[in-house]
Amino acid sequence: MIFLSMLVIGISLVAALPTPVQKRTDCTFTSAASAIAGKKSCSSIVLEDIHVPAGETLDLSDLEPKTKVVFAGETSFGYKEWDGPLIRVSGSNIVVLGTTNHIINGGGERWWDGQGTNGGKTKPKFFYAHGLDNSLIAGLNVKNTPVQAFSIESNHLLLTHITIDDSDGDDLSAHNTDAFDVGDSTHVTIRKANVHNQDDCLAVNSGSDILFTGAYCSGGHGLSIGSVGGRSNNKVENVKIEKSTVVNSQNGIRIKTDYKQTGLVSGVTFSNIRLSNISDEGIVIEQDYENGSPTGTPTTGIPITDLTVEKISGSVQSDAAPVYILCGEGSCSDWTWEDVDLSGGQASDKCANVPNGIEC
Repeated sequence: MIFLSMLVIGISLVAALPTPVQKRTDCTFTSAASAIAGKKSCSSIVLEDIHVPAGETLDLSDLEPKTKVVFAGETSFGYKEWDGPLIRVSGSNIVVLGTTNHIINGGGERWWDGQGTNGGKTKPKFFYAHGLDNSLIAGLNVKNTPVQAFSIESNHLLLTHITIDDSDGDDLSAHNTDAFDVGDSTHVTIRKANVHNQDDCLAVNSGSDILFTGAYCSGGHGLSIGSVGGRSNNKVENVKIEKSTVVNSQNGIRIKTDYKQTGLVSGVTFSNIRLSNISDEGIVIEQDYENGSPTGTPTTGIPITDLTVEKISGSVQSDAAPVYILCGEGSCSDWTWEDVDLSGGQASDKCANVPNGIEC
């Protein structure tokens, strides 16, 4: 009886002991399948010349905290018409890096047909940073995204020294190749981006406390807020876009809000931005978007308040408008407009409800 009692006590003590923590190791993977299967057991994931099969995502979601992901060599993707994304990363306290001379090649030329997400081939989005909180993405070299590059829905995320080179798409009909689309996010910082694309270099659709600084943007639609409206979150607050250059693009800086929608744009600052060879509008602010295009009729459901536009310099093409503002009556207010110096172009005759003290 004594022996049995001691045995029962021993079993109980063992059961009460904490389960040993599985030791995580540094891992190098040469296939997407092995990386996806082994991601939970690795403290460091090196992706060496990974090829992702057609129609599949390089799914590095739900990583263990403090995991490091390193892209090495060339990452490539098989061809299929689908929505994507080609890459997904999520988790907390994650670091995503690229080695020297690596490339993440989206192979977008196989999908480009001049229609982007508006029709034609179904094209996969490139990189979902959704739920990638308190994390870092640094030093990635990206080439030829089929459509939008980085879709960001995260909190406390820093992206720095990202290169996105979709310049091949200038001659091959790339479209909707936004570099950074930010939505439903807080405390996102994007620093030192180098972008050549055919759509927004930055588009902030919703979120707060966002900083975009030190970028070089070429060939696209400029630095944008919006379009805002038609989503579950239609508020953009406390955004600073600064110390950047926009060249050879359709627009320089812009704010777009949606026709007959409700929401808010407040506390946005554009500061110290240089524009060159802008073809349509240097600065454009309009409240008339519907289905991705301007209607010419502004509405007032998404007021634009506490806006600062300062230290904007450079030039627009001869048939462009340096400034175009189309607001609904009373819905654009409390603006600060200083040191705006844009040469070339012709003043727009279509501006409406421009706040006092601003030349349009």
